[in-house]
Amino acid sequence: MKWLMTVLLATTSLALAKNKSELFFKPAHFPEPQYDFNSNPLNKGKVMLGRVLFYDPILSADSSISCASCHSPYNAFAHTDHDLSHGINDQIGRRNAPGLFNLAWQENFMWDGAISHLDKQALAPISSTLEMGETVEHIVKKLRRIAAYKKLFFNAFNDSSITGEQVLKALSGFQLTLVSGTSKYDSVQMGMSGYNIMEAKGYEIFKKNCNSCHVEPLFTNNSFISNGLTLDPDLRDFGRGELTYTSKDSMAFRVPSLRNLSFTYPYMHDGRFLKLSEAIKHYENLDLNDGKGRAIRIRLSSSEKTELTAFLLSLNDKNFLFDPKHQFPRFFFQ
Repeated sequence: MKWLMTVLLATTSLALAKNKSELFFKPAHFPEPQYDFNSNPLNKGKVMLGRVLFYDPILSADSSISCASCHSPYNAFAHTDHDLSHGINDQIGRRNAPGLFNLAWQENFMWDGAISHLDKQALAPISSTLEMGETVEHIVKKLRRIAAYKKLFFNAFNDSSITGEQVLKALSGFQLTLVSGTSKYDSVQMGMSGYNIMEAKGYEIFKKNCNSCHVEPLFTNNSFISNGLTLDPDLRDFGRGELTYTSKDSMAFRVPSLRNLSFTYPYMHDGRFLKLSEAIKHYENLDLNDGKGRAIRIRLSSSEKTELTAFLLSLNDKNFLFDPKHQFPRFFFQ
């Protein structure tokens, strides 16, 4: 299969010219990104700076928590050790840390859509007292005291003064390169592979029952929907309703992508389901609204659940998970 992935990557790289950067990988069967690259042009120095910052706990108040503490590259930049995010002083957040990939195709961020631009997203975990408990202003002061960072900022922006805007744009620049588009599903879409019998049956089940919310090829419609979960009495998290104060948004959360499900458990906004089978079972005998006034009624036999699972596993993208360009920049922290 290595040769297949090599050819696939070579083919999808033909779309790079549209994005004006060899650093951003756009699979040929993906739609155009939502992110405006003209506002934050990518270069190797900026992506490298963002990568180093992503793994550096200096972004937290006590230098104990980095972005990667909750977003591991080996878990598609999610976290599997606990259901809720962890922060400084052993504090526990209210929500599960989602996987970070294909962010260039998102219009808003966080489980409730509270952040409207990727360049601003890092402000939420940085300023949260339950996560990093820091300010951008203080981060800049700390970074200015480190000669190695001055060099990285100069390489990124041709400017070693270091500003908060540069910190945020470098972080988003690195995250824009986290594109997951080389799974078996993608190779099938490119006409370079084929499903086995179970996967093919599962694909049909998926299209019949799941595709209105988990729209291909990103496997999300980027909307916010109440999927029948009961309110956790301890967390009391009402989702998007806490922003809009409307009843229709109560318990509405972002529709997550189904890519890389083997590596992004536990599932749901609060990580209440450890296993994929539990998440699938949740939808049994539920009459849900897809956000467009249409009812979703999922009734699957045991064999159909197995077939659906087989297809969902074809969305795993190990090339993405183990890409050395995304991993811990050991050279900087030695």
